[in-house]
Amino acid sequence: MNITHGLRRALQINPNGLAIVCGERRRNWREVGDRVSRLASAIRGLGAGDGDRVAILSLNSDRYLELYLAAGWAGTVIVPLNIRWSLPENEDAMRDCRPGILFVDKGFAEVGAALAKAIPGLKLVYADDGDTPAGIESYETLIARSRPMADAMRGSGDLAGIFYTGGTTGRSKGVMLSHGNLMVNALNALGEGLFPGSAIYLHAAPMFHLANGAAMYSVLLSGGSNVVIRGFTPEGVAGAIQEERVTDVLLVPTMIQMFVDHPALASYDLSSLKNIIYGASPISDAVLSRAMKALPNVQFTQAYGMTELSPIATLLHWKEHIGEGRARGRHRAAGRATLGCEVKIVDGDDKVVSHGTVGEIAVRGDNVMIGYWERSEETARAVIDGWMHTGDGGYMDEDGFVYVVDRVKDMIISGGENVYSAEVENALAQHPAVAQCAVIGIPSERWGEQVHAVVVVKSGASATPDELMEFCKTLVAGYKCPRSVDITAAPLPLSGAGKVLKRELRKPFWNNRERDVS
Repeated sequence: MNITHGLRRALQINPNGLAIVCGERRRNWREVGDRVSRLASAIRGLGAGDGDRVAILSLNSDRYLELYLAAGWAGTVIVPLNIRWSLPENEDAMRDCRPGILFVDKGFAEVGAALAKAIPGLKLVYADDGDTPAGIESYETLIARSRPMADAMRGSGDLAGIFYTGGTTGRSKGVMLSHGNLMVNALNALGEGLFPGSAIYLHAAPMFHLANGAAMYSVLLSGGSNVVIRGFTPEGVAGAIQEERVTDVLLVPTMIQMFVDHPALASYDLSSLKNIIYGASPISDAVLSRAMKALPNVQFTQAYGMTELSPIATLLHWKEHIGEGRARGRHRAAGRATLGCEVKIVDGDDKVVSHGTVGEIAVRGDNVMIGYWERSEETARAVIDGWMHTGDGGYMDEDGFVYVVDRVKDMIISGGENVYSAEVENALAQHPAVAQCAVIGIPSERWGEQVHAVVVVKSGASATPDELMEFCKTLVAGYKCPRSVDITAAPLPLSGAGKVLKRELRKPFWNNRERDVS
């Protein structure tokens, strides 16, 4: 199977069915299929061949979904770029995987122009409404002038996409996922009862994010419909649910909190909504309780995983959020291994630990990534004998439920986004007043965790927390920047090997909590 299988199936069994809604545009599968095959032909016409990379930097749109499909139809590889990253971060990713074409919307046309200026030979395509800027190809003109082409029919082992994550060394890594990886994950979700054929799925989470992308592939396979909004706002989600009778949506816990706490929520008709899938970070008891009260007819399902797993490893179904499951504390778990996955908890020697013992969560299945783009050593450290070592610390109970309690990797999850401490530390260290720094995650009611920095300034130098936070924003994405800074004259605590003891720095913030992550 490949990522275009769902489109081919829809064209055969439901060509007149509603495929996608985006603003005033409504298209059936026959129309989408024609546009995808023409766009694929245009991509080939711009010089992209089998396995070549095609990047996109854009807010959510129906064109984004078309490009996901057209890249596969053309035999090329999709590279969704992070809309929250800074220009240098996206330039680094572009130079890393070397795409020849970049699709941009209105909001990122200037960034695209800067990337094209910095990277010789990069071709830009404007994928938005309105006038096309000078010197950029028009998405709609390309479709209009291109003849449909046959599906390239890539194999399940062929590379389908490169999805960038943060890096423990300060540089982002490109996760290589095959057609088979993505389809196995999509089928696993369908087998668990998610995204039935009657689903009207709302793309509210960013479409560059694989959690939303994975849901898209499941909806394609099942024959459901897609509703797209440009980006998350509580009003935008509520309005789309009301107008389009949305049944399913994926949200991170921070989005759920903003949605259910919105003062105008009760004024919307949300009766069509049946399922909310949440993930990227745990949900607090308080937010879950408020969400269940505000949306009494909605079932909640937690999905735990990571990009390297295409992305789902475990699922916590609705029944564990209520009744006996909740009474036993199951709602605090990340769930049990999904169909097609095996999960184990291992110690530092990669030996399986006993039930209830904390170790590193490892996952095996056909959803495990091909590897990191051009980083064979990092791939070998992460995937051992077919098992993806997640970097999350957790334990498994006797019934197979996995509980995430800590992170082995030096990573923070804030508002559903991964932040690697090394990236932020590398930015802070470039400030002329900084002698030493450490970045940790501390609890946040709104974001789950927030980025916090501890900084030692150089002798004779000075810097304020606000100054350091603003400095970081010039180098890395805003969500990665510290939201609080402690400036100290005392040296940071070090291990015998000279490594900063971050656990000691974190202790005051996490004392008296059940787990060391939120």
